[in-house]
Amino acid sequence: MYRQTASLAAALAFFTAASTPAVAEGRLEAQYSITLTGIPIGRGALVLELSNDNYTTAGSATVTGLLKLVSPGKGSAASRGTITNGKISPISYSLTSESGERWEDIRMAIAASVVRDFTIMPPPSHSDDRIPIADEHRKGVVDPMSAAIMPVPGSGDLLSAEACNRTVSIFDGRQRYDLVMSYERSDSAKDVKGYSGPLVVCRIAYRPLAGHRPNRAQVKYMVENQNIFVWLAPVAGTRVLVPVRVTVATLLGTLAVQATHFSSEPRAQTVGNPAAKK
Repeated sequence: MYRQTASLAAALAFFTAASTPAVAEGRLEAQYSITLTGIPIGRGALVLELSNDNYTTAGSATVTGLLKLVSPGKGSAASRGTITNGKISPISYSLTSESGERWEDIRMAIAASVVRDFTIMPPPSHSDDRIPIADEHRKGVVDPMSAAIMPVPGSGDLLSAEACNRTVSIFDGRQRYDLVMSYERSDSAKDVKGYSGPLVVCRIAYRPLAGHRPNRAQVKYMVENQNIFVWLAPVAGTRVLVPVRVTVATLLGTLAVQATHFSSEPRAQTVGNPAAKK
């Protein structure tokens, strides 16, 4: 239960612009603590680079505290792609992780929101009750890292209710699922080094489509879970939001991913300014 829920939280956490003719340039460096019922169990980091219509992300996570004695683990992930007309279009994604004697390596090549090629090691185990992944499940999707980048089109309030109203379609190599987001409330950052501004809070519903085992208790629990939330903050100088906090109710208590350091800075745009390119 913990491993699957933690994987979903990572996707959420290192998960959910083009209004004026391109995404402004900016850089974000963030660090996160991971707790279960308030007990530290891990830490993570995220670096995001936005340059005109392009983005790159790199993230990592490590098990810490008492959990490290039971199930040591670490992982890293990266993605890159473009943002066109306010839409994320990944190009590549990679993930490596290890936990004790278990390990995982995933690579994807993506074009026009379609997974053209991917490898996953070790391959998913066969189960008669697992919903098979078909070709259509690899279309119109983003990877888990790209899912953390949420452009807000237009020129209005960046942290309005509309920022939450979206469905993020994710393929992570093993599963295809949707994260259906809706507006919950407004908030402000507390105890986050580098950012003290407003936040928008979104409720998230988990909707698995393929690659999962629908009869498993933890899958049923997550589908019915009405207590998954993400707090979003802007990357300075851009119309892109990223998570500052994620909470997921589990059978063991609340799993929380909380930014402890959130530092972003704008960079001068080079679009339409030849002198800036010299």
